[in-house]
Amino acid sequence: MKISRNWLQKFFEKPLPDTEAINTALTFHAFEIEECESDLMDVKVLSNRAADCLCHRGIATELSAILDIPLKSDPLRDSLPAFSETTELSVQIEDPKKCLRYMGALVKGIKVDPSPDWLREALESVGQRSINNIVDATNYVMLNIGQPLHAFDAKKITQKNNQYAIGVRNAEEGEKITVLSGEEYAVPASVPFITDANANIALAIAGVKGGTAAEITEATTDLIVESANFDGTTVRRSAQVLKLVTEASLRFQNRPSPELCAYGMRDVLALIQEIASGEVVGITDVYPTQSSSSPVSTSLQRINDLLGSDFSKEEVAGVFKRLALPYTEVNSVFTITPPFERTDLVIPEDLAEEVGRILGYDRVPATELPPIAVEPNQARYRGIEKVKDFLIERGFTEISTQSFAKKGDVYLANPLDKTKPALRKDLKENMQEALVKAKQYAPLVLAPNQKPKLFEIGTVFTKEGEKLAVETSEPVSDLPEIKDDQNYIPQKYELGAYKPFSAYPFIVRDIAFWIPAEGVDNSLLSEQYFDEVWQKEMQSSDIVIKRLFMDRFPKDGRVSMAYRLIFQSFGRTLTDDEVNGIMQKITTELTSQGYEVR
Repeated sequence: MKISRNWLQKFFEKPLPDTEAINTALTFHAFEIEECESDLMDVKVLSNRAADCLCHRGIATELSAILDIPLKSDPLRDSLPAFSETTELSVQIEDPKKCLRYMGALVKGIKVDPSPDWLREALESVGQRSINNIVDATNYVMLNIGQPLHAFDAKKITQKNNQYAIGVRNAEEGEKITVLSGEEYAVPASVPFITDANANIALAIAGVKGGTAAEITEATTDLIVESANFDGTTVRRSAQVLKLVTEASLRFQNRPSPELCAYGMRDVLALIQEIASGEVVGITDVYPTQSSSSPVSTSLQRINDLLGSDFSKEEVAGVFKRLALPYTEVNSVFTITPPFERTDLVIPEDLAEEVGRILGYDRVPATELPPIAVEPNQARYRGIEKVKDFLIERGFTEISTQSFAKKGDVYLANPLDKTKPALRKDLKENMQEALVKAKQYAPLVLAPNQKPKLFEIGTVFTKEGEKLAVETSEPVSDLPEIKDDQNYIPQKYELGAYKPFSAYPFIVRDIAFWIPAEGVDNSLLSEQYFDEVWQKEMQSSDIVIKRLFMDRFPKDGRVSMAYRLIFQSFGRTLTDDEVNGIMQKITTELTSQGYEVR
């Protein structure tokens, strides 16, 4: 998530350190920073903390604890107003498991205008485009405290008996909606809609994106403001099936607390009244099953045992205070009642993690692992290694292929690849596919006319059960057996230096030439001369990577030599022209020394 340092500063009285210092603090105690500029940080918030930290308030609370700087105020600890109810708006939820809470507010007499400079600049500072004061207000509150919001033009929604009706229901199979960005989607029945229930018209894809049916325009004067909570799994599936990932869907799929809806509604209504005027007629709040946090207990001893640390009771208590986690302590046993937004605190190990990361894992002393009590039986592993050594010594190259196949004895209930729904019952099919691919790259490693030699050792799945199998691309005699109870003396090998490979295609060129007549009796010397020409080109160009000997034959008192040359770049796709230029230089050099290029 993109975070603005200037935006964060609004949460503090005391000046924050510069962006680089904030970057370091978050990196060592909370989250990685993927990008850092003068005022902007791209914070990689992991899924376990996305419920409360995909917003500036969440990052501010982290910095408050890490740097031990108090917050000026915390919007999630400020009291909520007493919302007045309205009979002019009803809400109907078809499946409470998909919509955990829906708050709708009716606001009349607003004026849609460009946003004030401070709001526009705040949104643009984190890469958001300013649209108008109403849409910008919903986006600002979402980025500030993490609650996605949406506003509908109330006059585009049907009234019956002076009442608007918002519905949350599954789409009908193939039902279509045009979203605000202009695309039309045919939506499967598993995706929930927000609807104008009086007219049965889709207004938005629940938790993902609003539609054009009740879009805010300059003519809008009345609003229905939505602050809701949708099931994370449902929203993620909707976004995936429609290939429509939004800021809202990213937050909902990480399951923020339904309690956050009220704080989002409070803040957005206050902001709308500040910058667009209007009167809040009232709110309808449908909250079928209210959420609550369960206390979590752990002892000081348990925390230190898990971390391998020696933290004191006072240090642990200090962490909980800095994180604003309500706690009690009796005989060094801490009981935490997590705030509603900290949905990640559910087991004692979570509390130990909080202590470790805030105090710093650098304070946990390095400790050697205990010795192994029983020597493991490595016969099977060493047997596999012996077979590998045997085959590699005979020129084979190991491959490793996936366990999925088009047909087999065992079929998967939910295959990752629909074209390969079974588990392999042998290694033959994958070996044939690998051979086809290997032949494409053979010029990089093999001499001309030399066939790739491949082998694989892997598990196969038959009716009789799982078993280990060995497959080679050509027959091999005297292959060692792999036995689980055999005592194999393991071999040790010196590994050579790692050589990186290129992701770009290679180009092959062949060259043949007659050795000068005076060199017939000492052709080795002439071959060495070509080596010198080749080495010269390798040093002068970074795209000449390999030379393979092809053929040598005498005829009419002369000797012909033939080579295959390989060209490849580590940074780009080569062109024929640059390779032809090098080949011409080699040809010119050979010709100048009396060689006749064929």
